[in-house]
Amino acid sequence: MRIILLGAPGTGKGTQAKFITEKYYIPQISIGDILRRKMNLENNVKKNIQDRMESGKLVSDIVVCNLIQDRIQHEDCKNGFLLDGFPRTIPQAHYLYENKTMIDYVLDFIMPYEDILERISGRRIHMKSGRVYHIKFNPPKNKNKDDITGEPLSIRKDDRKEILTTRLKEYTKQIKPLKQYYLKQSLKKTLKYFQINAKASMIDIQESIKNVLKD
Repeated sequence: MRIILLGAPGTGKGTQAKFITEKYYIPQISIGDILRRKMNLENNVKKNIQDRMESGKLVSDIVVCNLIQDRIQHEDCKNGFLLDGFPRTIPQAHYLYENKTMIDYVLDFIMPYEDILERISGRRIHMKSGRVYHIKFNPPKNKNKDDITGEPLSIRKDDRKEILTTRLKEYTKQIKPLKQYYLKQSLKKTLKYFQINAKASMIDIQESIKNVLKD
């Protein structure tokens, strides 16, 4: 089972990605997490990635595609995987196709931007693992502490309101042609594309996902 998750920052993709990977025993591949772990690369690469992420801009297709291609060659991906944050552009989608990486499902998380801003403002991150919490919607067991390690949680720099606004604008510009691309692929029956109401409760969203993935 090979799945792509689409959705603007703050639509709950991370939470549902965890649900999907645990239920269907496939690894989550988050390009955002991969890029953050790559911050220990040589300084010129690190600075390029860091500057673009902290300004809310997307990292170049070449860098992202190479990282993804390397990751999906790992043994744990042989029975499938979940891609979160990739592809975001038509060239990235073509890259998957040209490398014979066939996709089974595209799940598109839909939510108004006003609700996204509310969600982002309460988001907290365990930086070492990438685990995501929310003070209202998905709080940790202990305030501002990671459930697994007990270490303090942080607010990402790129979750600041001014950076988020840039991210949402760029996401909207990039994602419209990508959605059209996958809708066409769905009509050709090369994959299945579904929209998910990201404003619904966590349980309702998970039920929707289970129904979709049974199809």
